[in-house]
Amino acid sequence: QLEERGCMGNDIISPMNTLTVTKNTALSTNAFLDFRRVEGYPVDLYYLMDLSYSMEDDLRSIKTLGNELFKALQGITKQGRIGFGSFVDKTVLPFTNTNPEKLKKPCEEKELFCQPAFGYRHVLSMTENKADFNREVDKQRISGNLDSPEGTLDAIMQAAVCGDRIGWRNSSTRLIVLTTDDGFHMAGDGKLAGILEPNDERCYMDKQLYTKSNDMDYPSVGQVASQLEKNNIQPIFAVTKNMENVYRELSRMIPKSEVGVLSEDSKNVVELIQAAYNVSFNVTVTADECIDRERSFLIGPLGIKDKLKVSLSTRCECECDDPKEENHKDCDRKGKVNCGMCSCNAGFVGQKCECAIGEKDESSLRAACRKDNGTECEGRGDCVCGICQCYVQQGGSTYYGTHCECENESCEKFQNKLCGGNGKCRCKICECNPEYEGTACQCKKSDEQCRTPSGSVCSGRGTCQCNQCKCIEGYQRPYCLTCPACQTPCITKGKCIECLGFQTGPFSKNCSQTCKSINEFEMVETLPPGKPCDVRDVENCRVFFIIKQLDGEDNYFAQILKTRECPELPNIYAIIGGSIAGVALIGLLILLIIKAILYMRDVKEFRRFENEQKKGKWTPGDNPLFMNATTTVANPTFTGE
Repeated sequence: QLEERGCMGNDIISPMNTLTVTKNTALSTNAFLDFRRVEGYPVDLYYLMDLSYSMEDDLRSIKTLGNELFKALQGITKQGRIGFGSFVDKTVLPFTNTNPEKLKKPCEEKELFCQPAFGYRHVLSMTENKADFNREVDKQRISGNLDSPEGTLDAIMQAAVCGDRIGWRNSSTRLIVLTTDDGFHMAGDGKLAGILEPNDERCYMDKQLYTKSNDMDYPSVGQVASQLEKNNIQPIFAVTKNMENVYRELSRMIPKSEVGVLSEDSKNVVELIQAAYNVSFNVTVTADECIDRERSFLIGPLGIKDKLKVSLSTRCECECDDPKEENHKDCDRKGKVNCGMCSCNAGFVGQKCECAIGEKDESSLRAACRKDNGTECEGRGDCVCGICQCYVQQGGSTYYGTHCECENESCEKFQNKLCGGNGKCRCKICECNPEYEGTACQCKKSDEQCRTPSGSVCSGRGTCQCNQCKCIEGYQRPYCLTCPACQTPCITKGKCIECLGFQTGPFSKNCSQTCKSINEFEMVETLPPGKPCDVRDVENCRVFFIIKQLDGEDNYFAQILKTRECPELPNIYAIIGGSIAGVALIGLLILLIIKAILYMRDVKEFRRFENEQKKGKWTPGDNPLFMNATTTVANPTFTGE
């Protein structure tokens, strides 16, 4: 068979074997491992209490248990811290009476100390100070609601995802101790109050209160389980006897959770915490067949980040009769054969000692096993000759990828099922079956709720995810029809309207390309009723139009009024004639004014002359030098006779 597969006869080793049984002892059936936390391992305990009216006795008890709680923590570790939070339910009908007076005091009239209704309140972040814990808890007052189930899952979700507010440490055992005497609302119950937005598993805390309590539905059990596991938090449900079965069913769906029964006044809560923390267990490792090479896997108790690496090998054969040659040819003359495997000399590694560490320094080989200078093989494998050899996981599957970065068991869960049971996990990402979608394959593929009356999906301005439109930035659900923050097309498309309708404006030379976003347009005699858009063109005329957005982000239809509203042109002849007449009139007026001034001056001079003449006095006597004129006439024809 080896020769048929291409092996050369010289390379085939087939020693003759002999078997002598000296003793036949059965293999052990199992191996027991004992696990204990390191002494002084830090513990963060968050006490989450139901403050509905039925828990009045329990609140009085917890106010006196501060010292016992801290004492119990000190018995577990010297690095213990405690925080405190409380919850009731959503403050909307039908969960809570919304009468203003009842919201302020939801308890019975006889109750003097009653705080207003609320959903979830974070009271005290993690602290080592016993006095702070006692002081804050002592301030708490009972509240109330209408129905029996409480907003328990809302409170657990916020306590899990608001890590910076709660004060969870990175390297601590994290415990949530929840005390209640009633059941819990879950995803879908919010519809009774008209709350349709699903829980998005994010932190919404302002001034110590859960601000989205009345806007977002309760989380599902699967969502709560996913976030508790993701944030490495172990819940302990300390409930009354009548609720034990309910919370044991819940515990089956939430990994690493514990259930304990409270006494009537909750005084045994300390014992419940100690019992849940001090868990002992055994691990059994069974080899069903011979392991051809050493295998490794990681194990650890739930709620603890630290893991134990277990390396296994089996001895299924008797001692080998190895060749005596130190540098065997099958080991590239760089090692010897040991039970059919090469044991390499110093400086060489590999199945046949083919990898020489001397060609590269050891740090370079190890660097090749680090992704982004991180942990070698992501802490999930061994670096051999610059190549990661990945470990086997607890479930039997193997880490894979160049740096062992991939595994198929930590994808998002829905209803406590990996990928909702509707897909396969591939390198921490769900690959959904054809008829499902969503990050956890939690939604059936459907676009029924995403279709507009015209039949388009999300108006062409978004994608349909889980039967809801996810709109591009600016547009709003449910159908991505409107964009309140976007600039109106009356302004942005004005130049294109001028270009398309009247072939003028800055885009006139390349109108079809520049204005292709207006897919359709028509010139009309009249526009439909309503206020139209208008824009002034290069001739200062007003162009009126109506523009509507079609399916798609930049796709429009326009109706343009054929008649523009232009200002009247001036009468050139009238202006010129008027100008000439005006100049002539002004000239005539100037001449008349000058004439009038000269006339007035002459009149004034003449009057002055007359006045001077009247003032003169003349002598009446004759002038002796004056002689009257004498005229002598001679007749030329007169002869004297």
